[in-house]
Amino acid sequence: MTDSRQPGSDVPGPDGPQAQPSRSRRSLSALKETVLVVAIALVISLLVKTFLVQAFYIPSSSMEDTLEVGDRVLVSRLAPGLLEVHRGDIVVFEDPGGWLRDDADPDSLKQRLITVGEFVGLLPANTGSHLIKRVIGLPGDTVACCGQDGRVTVNGVPIDEPYVIEGAAPSDVPFEVTVPEGHLFVLGDNRSNSADSRYHQGAPGGGTVPIENVVGVAQVTIWPLDRVGLLRNPGTTFADVPEAS
Repeated sequence: MTDSRQPGSDVPGPDGPQAQPSRSRRSLSALKETVLVVAIALVISLLVKTFLVQAFYIPSSSMEDTLEVGDRVLVSRLAPGLLEVHRGDIVVFEDPGGWLRDDADPDSLKQRLITVGEFVGLLPANTGSHLIKRVIGLPGDTVACCGQDGRVTVNGVPIDEPYVIEGAAPSDVPFEVTVPEGHLFVLGDNRSNSADSRYHQGAPGGGTVPIENVVGVAQVTIWPLDRVGLLRNPGTTFADVPEAS
């Protein structure tokens, strides 16, 4: 077979000048596909984090032994909203103001990257601006401690609290709070080491938390592996508590 090209012809052969542009187009196409896949993954992650679940890291001992330092939990964002918050639920909520001290520099590159990662859901949210406690009182409830038998009472009914860390009293300080409309009264399970509603009674709302500040209800511990498990609501604890009048 003879070569039909004329001497001096500019028609390239298989390894001619067009081979490199073809490879460049393939590389560009692959890059576009990678960017698209990453963008879709970020959007899905953001949607899941916004409407369904979000991960949180436990930095303190205020919820021991239920939750320990270093645990990571998944929080359902369906409550409050589509679902209601109940007495006994473990909730994550934004600081109502003055409950936490944040020493992180918000303008540092590291903090900005962490903030972006948390925002899109690629990193578990650190409770640097959030807290996690157990709901004891709903709007209208009167929560007090301590009764004649030393227990917390809700609407006058003493409650048994199996989730309180062993050896701790139901409360080291006396209190009586009627929960305002649209708020929750929360306590840590480690009562001797939890700066909860009891210690912010001088704040607006008497130390209660606006429901609008609640991110969601903790449902399961996902890390470390030896602590994976459901975070169940102790419904029997509040079974005899009447609704607020």
